[in-house]
Amino acid sequence: MLIEYSPITALNRTYALAQVKGKQTAITEAEKLNLTDNQFYFALLGYLHTGLDNVKAISYFEVARQKAKTDNDKALLNKKLNDLGKE
Repeated sequence: MLIEYSPITALNRTYALAQVKGKQTAITEAEKLNLTDNQFYFALLGYLHTGLDNVKAISYFEVARQKAKTDNDKALLNKKLNDLGKE
């Protein structure tokens, strides 16, 4: 990331951080990225909040779905929302 920054690399790093240090630590780091034009940013925040605050998770997944560009991405986000009890 230090040599050539990309939003996807930053998001992948944050996902890995969640696996190692926990979701709460990763949420703090993810929010610093502030990639508000990126659907994957909101999908990551939805994932990170799942199980901690499902209301926020739903909200983030809904924003990601609105920003999604492909039918496959929208279908995946619909499944995430359905799994959380929201369609």
